[in-house]
Amino acid sequence: MPSINEIRQNRIKKLGRIEKKGVAPYPAKTKRTHTCREALERFEEISSKREKIFLAGRLMTVREHGGSTFCHVQDGAGRIQAYFKKDELGEKAYKFFLDSFDSGDFIEVGGTLFLTKKGEKTLLVGECRMLAKSLLPLPEKWHGLKDAEEKFRKRYLDLLINKDTREIFEKRSEVIGKIREFLGRHQFIEVETPILQLLYGGANARPFKTHLNALDMDLYLRIAPELYLKRLLVGGFERVFEIGRCFRNEGIDREHNPDFTMLECYAAYWDWEKLMEFMEELAHYLDPEIFPEKWDRVEYKDIVTNGDERGSFAQIKKPTFVLRLPDIPLCKNNEALQGIVQGIELIKAFSEQNNPIEQRAAFEKQEKLRQKGDEQAQRLDNDFLEALEYGAPPAAGFGLGIDRLTLILTKARSLRETILFPLMKPKE
Repeated sequence: MPSINEIRQNRIKKLGRIEKKGVAPYPAKTKRTHTCREALERFEEISSKREKIFLAGRLMTVREHGGSTFCHVQDGAGRIQAYFKKDELGEKAYKFFLDSFDSGDFIEVGGTLFLTKKGEKTLLVGECRMLAKSLLPLPEKWHGLKDAEEKFRKRYLDLLINKDTREIFEKRSEVIGKIREFLGRHQFIEVETPILQLLYGGANARPFKTHLNALDMDLYLRIAPELYLKRLLVGGFERVFEIGRCFRNEGIDREHNPDFTMLECYAAYWDWEKLMEFMEELAHYLDPEIFPEKWDRVEYKDIVTNGDERGSFAQIKKPTFVLRLPDIPLCKNNEALQGIVQGIELIKAFSEQNNPIEQRAAFEKQEKLRQKGDEQAQRLDNDFLEALEYGAPPAAGFGLGIDRLTLILTKARSLRETILFPLMKPKE
């Protein structure tokens, strides 16, 4: 069996022969008229008219049988069988196809649809054109722990080979769209707040630090957008949300990744009771089978024993709000909660502190902890405190991890399976 390098060199030679014949192996234009899915769904209509159509996609399989060859062409919408026949293409064109095309190449095929004796919807190819010559062979399959990290490193191949992987990210995109639609329907506006920040805040976490050369100043990648979103409440917006990347310089495990996607949402004149009802409605809208209309409610002090918060939360399987979390610096009246689903910390929410005097006292307490060595303690943000002193309405807000939500909805095994390109340690 030839090595990967031998296959690559052979394909480079084919590429050279294609170019010598005056054929462009990487043309810019295609004549595609239908996707593979459209061709299959409209098969009766197209085949009855003997309409010529053009498909474009990746050549996935090649099975030669004398003067004919069966292939499968796959695009982003689906896959269809293509039938190459010497009598239909002509001997010269058919030989060029066999000599020059390999599985993995992007091709354009034009022809008519018919039904094979086995009942498979198929394109009878009348003309064929190279769209992009592949130089490396496609892997046959990914399996077992041996290939787990390689799947993340070469996600493009994982997506190409594994339908289950593509479905995870299609579901993720669908869910984000439904969240935006739901929030828009409830008069929330979507905003963007700074990712590079002079002072990080909004959560207890260790940040990533960077340097802006133009102004010769140190900055931080945000750990949460919370404090900027709450400034917007001061500015008169009553309902705001943001879906964006956040960065925390912490550990990596099944439920944690250094960069992740967060939904944060704030509503003026709401408290945590109203917020819980809203979160229940949103979750039920996203998936009524996983998220019931009403979640269980338990007190933090009743379930967390011996200080083992994470272990106690891991035992909660039904969607549950754990109420009155301790020591939340940005919370009012201890009205803080965690939303737990299948043992996963999915949501954190609370009635927002809008008293600038009490908020300053909470920040000062955090600063003392930081001075004692707590790297995750929150910083004293004077600019945010000044904003509160202009007056901020009573409000409630929540943060929801999009990656964790996708993990729950798709039954993925880890957070890395829900992130297209998770951070990986370099190969040695």
